[in-house]
Amino acid sequence: MDHITFLVAVVIVTALAFDFTNGFHDTANAMATSIATGALKPRTAVLISGVLNVVGAFLSTEVAKTISGGIVDDTLVTPGMIFAGLIGAILWNLLTWLVGLPSSSSHALFGGLIGAVWVGAGEHGVHFDMVVQKILIPAVASPLVAGIAALLATYLAYKLTARAREKTVTKGFRLGQIASASLVSLAHGTNDAQKTMGVITLTLISAGALGHDAGPPVWVIASAGLAIGLGTYLGGWRIIRTMGKGLTDIQSPQGFAAEAASTAVILTSAHMGFALSTTQVCSGGILGAGLGRRLAEVRWGTAGRMVIAWLVTLPAAALVGGVSASVVTHGGNFGTVVIALVALAVAAVIVIASRRNPVSAHNVNDANEVAIRSAKPTDVGAAA
Repeated sequence: MDHITFLVAVVIVTALAFDFTNGFHDTANAMATSIATGALKPRTAVLISGVLNVVGAFLSTEVAKTISGGIVDDTLVTPGMIFAGLIGAILWNLLTWLVGLPSSSSHALFGGLIGAVWVGAGEHGVHFDMVVQKILIPAVASPLVAGIAALLATYLAYKLTARAREKTVTKGFRLGQIASASLVSLAHGTNDAQKTMGVITLTLISAGALGHDAGPPVWVIASAGLAIGLGTYLGGWRIIRTMGKGLTDIQSPQGFAAEAASTAVILTSAHMGFALSTTQVCSGGILGAGLGRRLAEVRWGTAGRMVIAWLVTLPAAALVGGVSASVVTHGGNFGTVVIALVALAVAAVIVIASRRNPVSAHNVNDANEVAIRSAKPTDVGAAA
């Protein structure tokens, strides 16, 4: 316990806060299509997803090891740098949640860490070869693979059921979606919860509480799993709306195909230690499923905005992480408190802004885009 200083404790709490935002930001990855097709009721969907996120966190630690000892030099990293990187990731998650954009929580985390370590330790503190191998290449390849797999699966699904009764086909694929969406949730917990495990493990290594190349302790695995599970249960309804209704009009065969393709890509990558973006994988799967159904409408404007967000995520989070690292490095505990207070203030402004156009389980399927408008006295409820 001697290694758990004030700064280390703050970093651990901040990492779990990021994990929480990752949960509600990425609920859409698993459940958007099932909610859009009516296979699952919204509240039931997020409950199942939350529980399976916790279970998935215990299945593997390969991605956690990539973060704790792969993309940065753990001998040069300090808890203050990690804290600064997490601030960049959290603020980007909240901003993209506000506008309903399914950006990558994973790349927000990577960007924040890279920017903070680059400023705090110099460019030699970042293993750019590992960044390319484990992050950038999977970022390009994974949505393409998921999209092509979903396109082929959707085409085959409609081809094989062309002469069957539509009601029977819909019912069958909705049942299948319950299983496939559950597998995506399990895969999401396996991949995304590990990223927070890796951050906390890296913090403990940098503080001397764990040896170099150590894996995450059981308490780290459990706390990360519970944090992402709780965030998932609250439901990121704004992003669920965009992914379920904003990209294409999803039918149950398409939803099943998209979820099955996404699960295969995510679990394979987790096994290989690739810290990919589940958001990009699932978005690619949905687009592929849209293209695989004849006469289906794909909303390329929404897809284009998502791609822009993906491109901007890593450098934007890196910029915030770098600025935060500069303040923390020069200001010590005082600088840490200042950055924490600024981050809390920005987060509060974002949450207040979200209440001007609340999206919840009751209206998540009502429209395909989220807009921020001025508050009216008749607006009730909280954004989720």
